[in-house]
Amino acid sequence: MVDFYQIRSPLSQITEERMGQYIRALSDELGEALQRVPLEQYLADDFALLYVASGGSEGFFLEVFEQLKARHCYILTSGESNSLAASMEILSYLNKHGGSGEILHGDIGEVAAQIRALRNAHRALAALRGKNLGCIGEPSDWLIASGYSPEAMKQKLGLGFVSIPMEELLAEIAKKSYVPNDFTALFLAQDFDKSEVEKALYVYGAFQRLVEKYTLCGVSVRCFDLLDTVYTTGCLGLSILNSLGVYGGCEGDVPALLSMAVLGSLTGEPLFMCNPSRFDTKNGYGIFAHCTIPVTMLKDFCLNTHFESGIGAAVQGRFEEGPCTIFKCEGDLSRFHAQEGEIRDVPFSDMLCRTQVKVCLDDFSYFLTKPINNHHILCRGKHAADVEAFFRLLEQR
Repeated sequence: MVDFYQIRSPLSQITEERMGQYIRALSDELGEALQRVPLEQYLADDFALLYVASGGSEGFFLEVFEQLKARHCYILTSGESNSLAASMEILSYLNKHGGSGEILHGDIGEVAAQIRALRNAHRALAALRGKNLGCIGEPSDWLIASGYSPEAMKQKLGLGFVSIPMEELLAEIAKKSYVPNDFTALFLAQDFDKSEVEKALYVYGAFQRLVEKYTLCGVSVRCFDLLDTVYTTGCLGLSILNSLGVYGGCEGDVPALLSMAVLGSLTGEPLFMCNPSRFDTKNGYGIFAHCTIPVTMLKDFCLNTHFESGIGAAVQGRFEEGPCTIFKCEGDLSRFHAQEGEIRDVPFSDMLCRTQVKVCLDDFSYFLTKPINNHHILCRGKHAADVEAFFRLLEQR
């Protein structure tokens, strides 16, 4: 349910029934009821709308301005009875007197989409607040541009950050134990060396215990250090974490992990941390690949070795075709990129990480001129508007 506080002129020709028709139509399009509330409830809500129902409402707005100016006002207009004109006068006053806001205007579908994106942004921020991300070991040596700021994460998102020594992970792996679940059983059932799968699942068990110990919603690991210490990889363990809804990233890439937390909280979708591997700008597609994908994103899969080392076990999967979003943000949340595309099937190549996906894109300029490092996050569905609304919300804080 989305709350709104209404102001209107008593001289307006618009009737309560007409206003109710608009609110009902908008609720139907949104798929969620809009509820009129008194001023006190509007002010208490983290997200609510200010419905300027008619022209001549400006004086009534001034009566409550001192209470409203501390919050960003999402001004809902109906497109009738001079609602838009009054909203523009009100927004101008807000901008000139220490307040802020924006007008939600368009046809029913457009306004519903705007409300949906803003509501999701507020819900995502609330979901992240008080959670923790962790990094096991230091970022991999080749991540020379992938800096991050725990202070910015805390200030802007309310996210905590925990650094965990690699030695602690190795001690947990040495326990050679894990709690079985549907995903461990699924991997053990594959036509692959069972001893290698068991080793990989010991790493999963270690990840899971550290996630529980430090109450993490997501973790990244300096995974290449596992190759010459426990002679396996973190690929299956991270895949299981991601399948269970715990953000799991590799190479100690904290900006990528942060990007997973943001996109995951906005969409509720499983996520693929991947490398842009090849662009065909002439034919309009890119190939993205990595080894840690959650199996919940795939239509089918098998197990293969880890690409770079040729050891351990990793997921080699195929996607259902359909829309997707590619996202990345800086480790201090100062910049982001969100771009929608279409997933297409692609023949498997031995020369790339094991899960490979072809994404049709209409523009490559960001990737080739001002990319945010190498790893990016892919999820199903079109979510660029949600991401943009989220970062607009951060600017207001």
